[in-house]
Amino acid sequence: MKSYRVLTVRQPWAHMIIEGTKPVENRSWSTSYRGLILIHAAQARDEDLICQHGLEPGWLDYGAIIGSVELADIVDEHPSPYFTGPCGWVLKKPRRLHPVPIQGKLSLWETKLPALRHRR
Repeated sequence: MKSYRVLTVRQPWAHMIIEGTKPVENRSWSTSYRGLILIHAAQARDEDLICQHGLEPGWLDYGAIIGSVELADIVDEHPSPYFTGPCGWVLKKPRRLHPVPIQGKLSLWETKLPALRHRR
């Protein structure tokens, strides 16, 4: 089992991060950590917001780790229309994973998991 850092994000944002359309995640706090983090799709959902982005709520995963990204930097401004600050977590190299059901947590949390299986 390997230890991973995980960030829980609500849908549709978690899906958009893993699809590569949302390169920055807004947080009110920073971290000194840089490197691989897993993206956990929260159980809570905003169906109106999901539909506004052209997605069907039933297409998305909830309550599961759905992918991985590299936390490359934390900035206070970013050209992405998704940046609202105050801290923009710049995310690179998104990769989809086969969903791993697990309960989410606040902040940047850690979990131990067996080898991850990326989707193509």
